[in-house]
Amino acid sequence: MTAFELHPEFLSTNGKRQFAVLSYEEYEALQQWMEDAQDLFALEDAIKENRDEPSFTLEQVKTELNNLWQF
Repeated sequence: MTAFELHPEFLSTNGKRQFAVLSYEEYEALQQWMEDAQDLFALEDAIKENRDEPSFTLEQVKTELNNLWQF
């Protein structure tokens, strides 16, 4: 995730901030950052949940798949 700066404009009513307005580019960057954070949390949960399961290297998987598909 890349750090970015937000430059909101605030809309007020009776001197109290009611809304923050972002540029579309900043909104998209914020949206992408939140999606990336959700993916990271899901990955961390999956790693914890599967901690005791066996794991295989990519090379092991490739070898096994090649063995399965040889005629």
